Amino acid sequence: MSSSDSGGLMSSAGLVRYFDAEDRNAIRIDPRTVIAFGAMFGFLVLVLRATI
Repeated sequence: MSSSDSGGLMSSAGLVRYFDAEDRNAIRIDPRTVIAFGAMFGFLVLVLRATI
């Protein structure tokens, strides 16, 4: 085995830790809020298209 073959698993371990970490300063939005906003926006578009 060559030395370049080793470390594949070790090099991906940092990425797993990076993407698994949660930023406490990030904006948090409930998924239900996103769905509700999308539904209301779609309804608004339908109403506006019907009136024009």
